Amino acid sequence: MVSDHRVAVLDRDLCDSKKCGGWPCINYCPPVRNGIEAIKMGEDGYPIISETLCISCGICVKKCPFDAITIVNLPSELKGDIAHHYGVNMFKLFRLPYPERGKVVGLIGKNGIGKSTAIKILAGQLIPNFGNLDREPSWEEAARFFRGSLIQEHLSALARGTIKPSYKPQYVDKIPQVVRGSVREVLTRVGGGSIEKVIKALELEHLLDRDVAVLSGGELQRLAIAACLMREADIYILDEPSSFLDIRQRLKAAMEIRHTAEAGKKVVVADHDLAVLDYLSDTIFLLYGEPAVYGIVAGPYGCREGINIFIEGYIPDENMRFRSEKIEFQVKPPSRPEGEGIERLWWPSLTKSYEGFRLRVDEGWVGRGEVLGIVGPNGIGKTTFIKILAGRESSDEEYNFDPKSVSYKPQYPEPRGETVEEALRRAAGSRYDLPLFQSEIIRPFMLDKLLDRRLDELSGGELQKVSVAEALAREADIYLLDEPSAFLDVEERYHMAKLLKRFALERRAYIFLVEHDLTVLDFASTSLMVFEGRPGIEGHGCSPTSLRDGFNKFLKDMGITFRRDKNTLRPRANKPHSQLDRRQKQEGEYYYVTA
Repeated sequence: MVSDHRVAVLDRDLCDSKKCGGWPCINYCPPVRNGIEAIKMGEDGYPIISETLCISCGICVKKCPFDAITIVNLPSELKGDIAHHYGVNMFKLFRLPYPERGKVVGLIGKNGIGKSTAIKILAGQLIPNFGNLDREPSWEEAARFFRGSLIQEHLSALARGTIKPSYKPQYVDKIPQVVRGSVREVLTRVGGGSIEKVIKALELEHLLDRDVAVLSGGELQRLAIAACLMREADIYILDEPSSFLDIRQRLKAAMEIRHTAEAGKKVVVADHDLAVLDYLSDTIFLLYGEPAVYGIVAGPYGCREGINIFIEGYIPDENMRFRSEKIEFQVKPPSRPEGEGIERLWWPSLTKSYEGFRLRVDEGWVGRGEVLGIVGPNGIGKTTFIKILAGRESSDEEYNFDPKSVSYKPQYPEPRGETVEEALRRAAGSRYDLPLFQSEIIRPFMLDKLLDRRLDELSGGELQKVSVAEALAREADIYLLDEPSAFLDVEERYHMAKLLKRFALERRAYIFLVEHDLTVLDFASTSLMVFEGRPGIEGHGCSPTSLRDGFNKFLKDMGITFRRDKNTLRPRANKPHSQLDRRQKQEGEYYYVTA
C-alpha cells in the first residue's frame, strides 16, 4: 500500500537537457539502474518522471544542474482531492474554494500557490480536470466528480450555462493592449445606463473623457473594478483589486464590492493586503503548499479566524504547519531616535511646479538607521519627492542629493534587455555569490528560478520582485523604494519589511518607503511622513513624525479608524460609524487600539 501521494514537477523553463551533460536525472536514478523506468526522456526532449514508480530518493533533484526538478510527498488522502493538474510533471491544485450567495469569499496565500487557478475555474474560464490528463473533461463531468461537495452547485450551474461570471484580472496594466476608447466609452459599453453610482464611488468622474491608453496603474485598477462590478452577472471575481490604490481608494473599492454581495450576488476576492481582505471578506479560504509545485485549499473559516491562521502559519483542524514562523506585528509604535549624537539626513523646504500641479514639502530629517514610511493619496506628490531625492527630478530650488549614494526602486519598473542574474550581479557586485545574499535576497523572493530570464520577458509581479531585490542589493547610504509591495504576496511583503529594518540598522542606512499597505508600513517603519492636499492639483509633504502621530493624522484626514486584533495585533479596519469607530475618533486614536 502506498502511504504517500507523490508530486513530481519539472520546470521546463529551467530544464535544458542538451546542456546538462548526459541526463544525470535519468542515469543516476536507482530504479532506472534496476530496469524500472521511473524517469525517461520524452519525445519533446524533456524528462518524464513517473510519480508512481519514483521512490523519492531525491538523487535526481540533487543531480540536476539547473534545479529544475521538485519532488514532494503528500498524504495519500489528498490523491482523491485533486481539483486540477496542468499536465505531466506540472502544478497540481488540491480542493477548490466555493462561493456563497450574499457573501464575499476571500482567498489568501502565496503567489504561485493556485489562487489564480481556482479563480479561473470559478469564473468558468478553466474546466477542472480532477487529475485526468487523458482528455479534457466537460463541465458536466467536473460537477459529477465533485458531487457531495459544496462546489458542485456552482460547477453544475456552469455546466448548464445558468450562471454568468464577471471577472477582473490580476494584471490591469495589460488592459490598454486589448481595450480601446475613453473611460466613458468603456464603462458605457459594459454597464449601459447604470454607471453613475460606481463612477462616483470609485472617483472616476474626472477621468471619463481620458483615453484608456494614458491611464496610470491606479486609474486602470479603478476602471477594471468598475467594469467588473457594472456587468450584470451572478458571480463577481476580483483578482488583487487593491494593487496601485491608496488606502482610501482601497476601502472605497472594498465598500462597493461589499455592496455587490449585499445585493445577493456571489463575490470572490483574492488579495495580499490583509487589512483590505479583512474589511472585505465574510469567509476565508487559505491556500498553502509549494509555489509552482502544488497548492492545497483549506477552509472555509470565519474572516478573523482565517487571516489569523495564515498569520500564525498553522492550521489547527488539519494539524498542518505551513510556515516555520508567525508574522509578527509591533505591540506599540517605536520611538524616533533622539539626542545630539544622532546622525541625521536633512532636507530643506522644497517646491516642485508642473502645469496644473504644485508640490510643497516641509523641511525634515530622517535618522541614520531609520525607515521613514511615506503615506498619502495617489497623485499627491510622493513619487515626485522620491524622484527629487533620487536625483531623477530637480526641485524648483534645484536641490539634489548625490545620486552616487542612492539606491532607487521606481514605482513602475522598466523592463530591460538583460537577464535577472546580470541585473543582480551588477547591483550586488562581489556580494552576489555570498551565501547571505542568496539566503536573504535570491531565495525568499523566488528569484533562483528566474536568473536566466530576461527582464523584458517577465510578468509584472516577477519584474517587481527583481526591481526590489536589485534596489536592496546595491551598497548605498540612501534607499528609496516607491510602492515595493505591489504584486508581492503577504509573506514576501513581510520578508521585505524585515529586510528593510535590518538593512537600516546593520548598514546604518537611511530608508524611504512609499507604501499604501498599512501592514507593510507597520512592519518596517520607525517614523511616518504624511502627504496631504488635493490629488492632481496640489500636494503638501509634512515633516516626518512618530508612527502614532503620523497614522493618527493620516487616518483622520481619511476618516478611517483601525483597531488591533487582540491575538495577532494586526490592524483591522473598523466599520464606518460603528461604536468603536466613533469612540476612537473621539479619543483621537485612529490606529493603535487593541480590541
